[in-house]
Amino acid sequence: MIHLSSPTSVLLAGGGSAGHVSPLLSLADALRRRHPDVLVTALGTAEGLEARLVPAHGLDLRVVPKVPLPRRPSADLLRLPGRLKAAVDAAGAAIDDTGAQVVVGFGGYVSTPAYLAARRRGVPVVIHEQNARAGLANRLGARFAAHVATTFAVTSLKNATRIGMPLRRAVSTLDRAGSRAEAMALFGLDASYPTVLVTGGSLGAQRLNDAFRANVERLSAAGVQVLHVTGLGKEFDVTVPDGGAPYVVVPYVDRMELAYAAADLVVARAGANTVCELTAVGLPAVYVPLPVGNGEQRVNAADVVATGGGLLVDDADLTPEWVGSEVVALATDRPRLDRMATAAAALGERAADERLADMVDDAAAGSARAGARR
Repeated sequence: MIHLSSPTSVLLAGGGSAGHVSPLLSLADALRRRHPDVLVTALGTAEGLEARLVPAHGLDLRVVPKVPLPRRPSADLLRLPGRLKAAVDAAGAAIDDTGAQVVVGFGGYVSTPAYLAARRRGVPVVIHEQNARAGLANRLGARFAAHVATTFAVTSLKNATRIGMPLRRAVSTLDRAGSRAEAMALFGLDASYPTVLVTGGSLGAQRLNDAFRANVERLSAAGVQVLHVTGLGKEFDVTVPDGGAPYVVVPYVDRMELAYAAADLVVARAGANTVCELTAVGLPAVYVPLPVGNGEQRVNAADVVATGGGLLVDDADLTPEWVGSEVVALATDRPRLDRMATAAAALGERAADERLADMVDDAAAGSARAGARR
């Protein structure tokens, strides 16, 4: 017999970027751990990362047409109603075909039609907003959602509860100290040196790459070893001085949790997922927000910087000179790194996937109770 709080079918809507897909997959895993027989289906577009990542994760992907919202008057604005109707119809068909009892949205192009189709059918909606500044889709859906969850406390959404970011279990359960020897062996590092992890995400960050490339010899000579994830096609050759610390360059890392296990300090962009993973595992960081967009990355890192778990450096200020002086000084200051690590860990949320799954269960239970009364 199925308990009222155990959904038999859930539709997860989100895609377009790793920021939407990663928490979607983490929730899917949490739901399947607690409800082995639940049917979890993803709703996405044919163009986004979800088209590759969702099937690779063992989930069925139902596709809806991409409906971007034009930012200025144009012919696309005139075509919007027809495009939106087609997307809502496709989302509704996915809800009907799978018998979804709850629709969970993560924002982006896919979520708006999913929210509208769910509301039309009386199917409860649960929302998770990854970023500090909520997007249009989630601002719309929050008006009638059963539960609204946010990653950051500063996010302004109706009736929202901060739960953090649903993370991959490999990260949320990471024992950094226990995995350090394996990490050192995997990357060819030396545990006797402090380690700086440099990463600009899957595509790399040219500003970070250039600033650190100019400091290979200085960092190595100072006894600071570096694991530098450049992004695919952006690797470079390095030569370290005799007796210097290793400087390892890789285009990407499949097991990012082991890169975290190797690191004592991270220099990275301030995407929501990056900030949340680093605080979850208790890593101090230098955050270098993207200089474009609406300043969202700066807001993502605001809390951890305010509590002393990280530093914020403007993109233009991350010069070779800054890296050569400040990063060397910080990486070799163990007491300061320990204080920063403690502050970062105090903000970390390792169980956001389970808390979001609790909201899904509650929404399913509420829907079942409402159905029983009808």
